[in-house]
Amino acid sequence: MRVSNCVLLFFTSLVIFFPTISLSLDSLTATNSITNDQTLISSGDVFELGFFSSGSSVSDKWYVGIWYKNIPQRTYVWVANRDNPLSNSSGVFKVVDQNIVLLDQNQKPVWSSNITKGSNTVVELLDSGNLVLREAEDPNNYLWQSFDFPTDTLLPDMKLGWDLNTDLDRYLTSWRSPADPSSGNFSLKLDYQGSPEYFLWDNKQIEYRSGPWNGVTFSGCPNMKLLDFLQFEFVTNQDEVTYSYSVTTKNLFPRLIVNPTGVLERLTWIPDTEQWNQYWYAPKDQCDHYQECGPYGICDANASPVCKCPRGFEPKNLQAWNLRDGSDGCMRKTNLECMGDKFLHLRNVKLPETTTAFVDRNISLKDCRDLCLKNCSCTAYANADIRNGGTGCVIWVGELLDIRELPSGGQNLFVRLAASDLGKFHFLLSLIFTFL
Repeated sequence: MRVSNCVLLFFTSLVIFFPTISLSLDSLTATNSITNDQTLISSGDVFELGFFSSGSSVSDKWYVGIWYKNIPQRTYVWVANRDNPLSNSSGVFKVVDQNIVLLDQNQKPVWSSNITKGSNTVVELLDSGNLVLREAEDPNNYLWQSFDFPTDTLLPDMKLGWDLNTDLDRYLTSWRSPADPSSGNFSLKLDYQGSPEYFLWDNKQIEYRSGPWNGVTFSGCPNMKLLDFLQFEFVTNQDEVTYSYSVTTKNLFPRLIVNPTGVLERLTWIPDTEQWNQYWYAPKDQCDHYQECGPYGICDANASPVCKCPRGFEPKNLQAWNLRDGSDGCMRKTNLECMGDKFLHLRNVKLPETTTAFVDRNISLKDCRDLCLKNCSCTAYANADIRNGGTGCVIWVGELLDIRELPSGGQNLFVRLAASDLGKFHFLLSLIFTFL
């Protein structure tokens, strides 16, 4: 049968001007696949999955990723093979032996979901941005999900942190550069030791610390309470220690990322300007840098110099301190006496690092004080949860690291001092507050 020149011209123009063909499906089975000219779209047209390259030359590296379907500024939220790219666009994304697999031009796997269970599996891209592998007959039982293996982005309803049953650690790692999705130098990880908090790492060096979760927010991030279009959730139990957030307003697209330069950013899409708006970031000032003022030092970004020693302490290295280098911190003026010691009440602070702290969420602040006083190694105590007037107990032993004074918010911290360094007036104030 002859085909008219007009028909041939029509189909040729489709290939030239519409090189990427979106499947009308949000899922894949063993009978279909995706190649570089096709994409998978979530059922509500929110997210899209497909192949993309790192540039425009024939030698570029190729990846499979997920991006926002209807945001004109291409923004990737997940990359499957970020550290094992394809050498060209001749890849296939499909289901093989009940797994999601990315094959290269020689049909060799370069990435896989790598599970060992399942019998009739389906790959589905959800409107949340989560790519899931599930049994065809059970849409709610995920055998594998991309939300468990983030790249640089935390989306609403994703979890950051630990599944304690499987020892799965979900954390963010930056791109190497804005054009290179391979794993970069910066990672955001939740530490569940002591009172859980998250750390921003530059390889093996801590750059920023959030402060522990206090029931409402992280103690070093009091402005989280002002983000009324987001709802935060922190879960701590025998099965998991995780942080997540959800959206309380429709048609918003917020995301939390670690960018290639090591900045933690909260962004949301502004349709009118067609730009991503940064409404929070860290580190943002000198006092956000980890241990800026050393052990026992207090950092205040509104003061000059920013470092100061609390009552009963003095600079450990006075010469460096006078040169605005407070990294050696502070030391006690008077040695502790154990049972005769008192407590200095510090207000509106980011609590010290808690990785080695002792936590009891079931006792009162008064009992916490008594417990600290009986332990000669205890250097400070505070409430574990600030809701309903404060509950629970955090006890520090050893040096207090990375304290920051905040203009508002923060928490109360009670630092152990020799009685002679506190004085009767400050001791009475501290005692009154503890028993309120």
